Amino acid sequence: MQIEPHNIHFLLHSAALVEERLRLRLAELDIPPRQARILDALGRMQKASQAELAREFDLTPASMSTMTGRLLQAGYILRTPHPDEARSNVLQLSDKGRGLLAEVHRAWSDIDQMIVETMGQENAAHLARLTRGLRDALGGRGPGRTRTPDPAGDDCLQR
Repeated sequence: MQIEPHNIHFLLHSAALVEERLRLRLAELDIPPRQARILDALGRMQKASQAELAREFDLTPASMSTMTGRLLQAGYILRTPHPDEARSNVLQLSDKGRGLLAEVHRAWSDIDQMIVETMGQENAAHLARLTRGLRDALGGRGPGRTRTPDPAGDDCLQR
C-alpha cells in the first residue's frame, strides 16, 4: 500500500533545499542566512534597538544578542547610544555592512534566478505570490513593515 505524502512535506522539503543553496552561496561572503536577514532589516529600518530586532524576527533577546554580537565584532553594524533613552542603544549598518548587504542582495538575486531557471518565470512568479500570501495570511511581514500588505504586493523587492 502506497502512503500519500502530506502537502506540507513538499513545502518544507523545498524550503530546506533552497535554504541550503542560499547557505552555500552566502558562505562565499562568510555570513549565515539569518545574519544576512538582520543586515537587510537594518538596511530597511535604518536604526533599531536589539529588542526591536528581536521582536521583528520573533526571537529571544538572547538569540538576537548573539547574532548582533557577531555582526558588531565583524564590523558590519555599529552600536550607538539611543538619542531618547539613556539606558538603550541603537544598531545601524556600518559602511562595511552596507557593502556586505549589497553582496547579500546579489546572492539573493542569484537564488531567485536559480528558482526561475528551475521552474520557469511564470511558475516562479506564481510561487512568490503564493508564498507571500501565505506569509501575510499567517501574520508574517518583512522586518520594519506594518502588518498591512504592501499595495504593490511586492514588499520583498522594496529596499
